[in-house]
Amino acid sequence: MPAGRILPARERRPGRAPEVVNAVDPGVHLTPLHDRHLALGAKLIEFGGWLMPLQYAGILEEHRAVRERAGLFDLSHMGELFVEGSDAGNALAYALVTNPPAAKEGRAHYSMICAADGGILDDLIVYRLGLERFLVVANAANAPAVSDALAERLTDFRAVLDDRSLAMALVAIQGPRSVDILAPITDVDLAALRYYAIAEGSVAGIPALVARTGYTGEDGFEVFVENARAHELWDVLLEAGSGHGLVPVGLGARDTLRLEAGMPLYGNELDSETNPFEAGQGRIVKLDKPGDFIGRAALERVAREGPAKRLIGLVMQGRGIARHGYPVHSGSGSDQTGVVTSGTHSPTLGKAIAMAYVAPKDAEPGTIVDVEIRDQRVAAEVVGLPFYRRDPRTDG
Repeated sequence: MPAGRILPARERRPGRAPEVVNAVDPGVHLTPLHDRHLALGAKLIEFGGWLMPLQYAGILEEHRAVRERAGLFDLSHMGELFVEGSDAGNALAYALVTNPPAAKEGRAHYSMICAADGGILDDLIVYRLGLERFLVVANAANAPAVSDALAERLTDFRAVLDDRSLAMALVAIQGPRSVDILAPITDVDLAALRYYAIAEGSVAGIPALVARTGYTGEDGFEVFVENARAHELWDVLLEAGSGHGLVPVGLGARDTLRLEAGMPLYGNELDSETNPFEAGQGRIVKLDKPGDFIGRAALERVAREGPAKRLIGLVMQGRGIARHGYPVHSGSGSDQTGVVTSGTHSPTLGKAIAMAYVAPKDAEPGTIVDVEIRDQRVAAEVVGLPFYRRDPRTDG
């Protein structure tokens, strides 16, 4: 197999800020389920270069459905990058901060791809599909850049990158009733499929990869299929879930769900100016793995000297919601210590919550800081992440 051979890559479309749209921009990608979203009356926004459903019946209703029953998500905007070959594992170990060749077949792990200075280019899920075959799932807006970076980093390895981002659909079913809905229509043994594992099989006769992963803090599954079968998969899952309270869910509730679960979002908590240790993800950086990897020297220095900022959770003590970009001040003085990255009113907890970066001295749980909301200082308590953890006894 030729070293670094690249199979056909996806189109390159830069992301733009989300906004509600009424007409389709010819430069924006549509998922293969676009007509289903229109038929369901979804409010659509442009997100990461794709036209995506923001909500159907409403963010609050959809959020509660996932926490209490189940929700169905179209995630076809995500990037699917297959890497295979005799050096596939070693190539990814060089390209990423984790150690993919140490993973067992059928398992997945959370990872990041960083620049030489340690800045995060994207956060990823890496699935080991076989001895020499991996699937890397990238965020929509970053998928072209990740594809390009992997292509460059695989050059000296006997590995092939096959970017199938525009050829594959991804549908997620999340919530405590997910197993009840999916089990009767798949030949994958869901009882044997552990959290962060993947199996090849079928759903209602549709060839699929079924992973027990998600971005909501609930038990659930992500199902990868070819675009041509996306309609069939979506329809059969909606039908299978009709007696279990399943509802379609848009990006609005996906954001409130992931925030409650303390999961970072690229462009908010993660960016090229932030390294994994600052983002509270230092545990995934495998400095003890053999060989070099992009960003090793910079990340070794951060591990040795400590991060310049730390990602924290905040629970507001007064009225107001801390939004992205709001300043955070030390409670003991007027100095700004950091900035809010994400904030909302938590439907599950009934409180206003946020994530923020602050100076390490202000990052300990129990510390009181002030968030500047419309020229007013509102007290907030620093808490550990996540804000919400599901009861594992409710799983399947």
